[in-house]
Amino acid sequence: MPVATVGDDAEVQREVTEETIEAYSELTGDENRLHTDPDYAAEGFFGGVVAHGMLGAGLISAALAALPGDIVYLSQDLDFEAPVRPGDTVRASVEVVAELGDDRVRVETVAEVVDGDEPTTVIDGEAVVLSVPHEE
Repeated sequence: MPVATVGDDAEVQREVTEETIEAYSELTGDENRLHTDPDYAAEGFFGGVVAHGMLGAGLISAALAALPGDIVYLSQDLDFEAPVRPGDTVRASVEVVAELGDDRVRVETVAEVVDGDEPTTVIDGEAVVLSVPHEE
């Protein structure tokens, strides 16, 4: 029986700054100029610097870690729907929607920019995780 059960949810929220994007780029080695070069990015697809999509996915991972039990990622499907720009505040939310057996649960995942009147979904998806008790 998994520790996290249907209906359990969690969220994290973080402001994404230029420094956050630079640190992520340095940590991962992903130096795509759409994320790191303002002049280059201004002429690109997004019309300016945007955060790495996986930075937002990392916030989803942080929300998953806030669910009950020890959480071990097994799989994640992500749809990237909108960019995150420096100065945006991103809220990642997760909710357990099904028990799959063998301590596995399916979790709906979403990341939204929450600046302004209505949140904008930037990542939508679902994950399968193990949720097990922590043995001391």
